[in-house]
Amino acid sequence: MKVLVTGSAGFIGSAVSIRLLERGDKVIGIDNHNNYYDPKLKESRLQRHNNHENYTHLRIDLENRSAMEEVFEKHKPQSVINMAAQAGVRYSIENPLTYIDSNIVGFAHVLEGCRHNEIEHLVYASSSSVYGANTRTPFSVNDNVDHPLSIYAASKKANELMAHTYSHLYGLPTTGLRFFTVYGPWGRPDMALFKFTRAILEDKPIQIFNHGKHTRDFTYIDDIVEGVIRVLDKPSKPNPEWSGENPNSATSTSPWRVYNIGNNNPVDLMYYVKTLEKTLGKTAKKEFLPLQPGDVKDTYAEIDDLTDQFNYKPSTSVGEGICNFVNWYRQYYKISTCKS
Repeated sequence: MKVLVTGSAGFIGSAVSIRLLERGDKVIGIDNHNNYYDPKLKESRLQRHNNHENYTHLRIDLENRSAMEEVFEKHKPQSVINMAAQAGVRYSIENPLTYIDSNIVGFAHVLEGCRHNEIEHLVYASSSSVYGANTRTPFSVNDNVDHPLSIYAASKKANELMAHTYSHLYGLPTTGLRFFTVYGPWGRPDMALFKFTRAILEDKPIQIFNHGKHTRDFTYIDDIVEGVIRVLDKPSKPNPEWSGENPNSATSTSPWRVYNIGNNNPVDLMYYVKTLEKTLGKTAKKEFLPLQPGDVKDTYAEIDDLTDQFNYKPSTSVGEGICNFVNWYRQYYKISTCKS
């Protein structure tokens, strides 16, 4: 089929585009190549699939309403995978309006494009950040997510609500995926693994927040992509057992669903650091700091629905994933390769 992928030069969007092309789909990619982090990395990601005969790349802002309308009208995709967003919890504290523009206004333009062009399925990125102040673990899609701790998290919760409205009013099948700490080769420089690796190799201290008392459900990029593709191929359907008297927060009488997509295996942050140190063959200089505003102390994905309905099961261990990243990092930045 023909799939529109937004954020196609981004970490997850690029990897998803490659998988779609490998299986024979046509991909229309959109990315604005902003400078939130080094645009050269985005260009390098893009080169992995930009010359594929079934790939078309467009440099467009989702906030550009007329440009988005033209994309849908001209290219006529059958399905849409929305991975474009302004990312980063801490950045959102200083620059909240950037998140309103990209994650809410931009997403509205995606929804409108789907509405007016008979899109078969919209799959979009949500985030584990929506769980906010919730401390009950593992995080379940049936938990309350009404207390976000950052504007980034609020924007992702807003996306889920907006999608439900379009599913209800216009019959648009939508599926939201709450990603849990995605990592791996070609990852984002603002993420912990990338920052830690760079600092350790440069003999600079790494900043460890909440004094290292974090756990994270680290999820390897290949496992994430596998889940996205499986979900894409099975458009959401109404839940005939849904009741307004006892509402299920992950389903609806409309073709709308929300799933957690994570490793279902939380890892202590200090174990993560020790594994990275072992892989690099160097000990990190550590600077322990308090919990930062907007941060969630622990994340842990309950993925029973995704497993039951899509036979989804992550298979990459943290040790394997970290080594894959380090090997990529050394190769990309032309540093001697690590011995796994």
